Amino acid sequence: MAFKPPAADTTDMAHIQVHRDDISLDSPTLVEGLPGVGLVGKIAADHLVDVYDMEYYASAHCEGLPEIAVYGTDDPDVRPPVRLYADEGRDLLVLQSDAPISPSGAKEFAGCMVSWFEANDATPIYLSGRPAEKDGLPDVYGVSTGDGAAMLEEANVDSPSENGAITGPTGALVHESQRVGLTSIGLIVEADQRFPDPEAARALLQTAISPLADFEVDTEALVEQAEEIGRAKAQLAQQLQENQEESTSAQPLGMYQ
Repeated sequence: MAFKPPAADTTDMAHIQVHRDDISLDSPTLVEGLPGVGLVGKIAADHLVDVYDMEYYASAHCEGLPEIAVYGTDDPDVRPPVRLYADEGRDLLVLQSDAPISPSGAKEFAGCMVSWFEANDATPIYLSGRPAEKDGLPDVYGVSTGDGAAMLEEANVDSPSENGAITGPTGALVHESQRVGLTSIGLIVEADQRFPDPEAARALLQTAISPLADFEVDTEALVEQAEEIGRAKAQLAQQLQENQEESTSAQPLGMYQ
């Protein structure tokens, strides 16, 4: 059954406003890209939007989001900080975020987003970095809610090697997905806690996102532009280090015992 976007909500209540009623999606995969450790989710999400020239599809107006106006190079149009982009041919949505989400608003934000995912039959893939000193290619493993475990097995994504917890706004999204029984995947990758980590984002895309979503992703640009990406996102990474509660992260569970 083809997905038909709901009409935009014109009230002041939390909602997702769809801007493109000419794009039809059928049970789409959604890749989440909130800022976190190594900015792995944001780098991966931004790369998908760029490499597939995805269409600006919807904007999030959820409680907990900063009320700021975002603008880009050579583009006078301002947009909200959290947006959804669509690729109709790949049945793909990407959640792109240009600002951290406050801890006090994470619960409301997660409820707003997950209820929309559920209503529109989207399967989210949540992304998180685990602070680690990497030796070679970063390890990637997956966790799941609903029927996601079968998806991980089919895509040959490893299970966790230790107990742990996903924190921050992405942790709130995973928690809410589990609470309502939504099928979702949480991907965790070893990442540099101090700096943006395009290598870890590339590992997420190649090792897990590509087989889970069943499409090939060209990641050469992440290697070629690693230094440029690091410079461009260094300020946001520094901000997240200073306000760690706003940062998505995966940590060993022993930290909380």
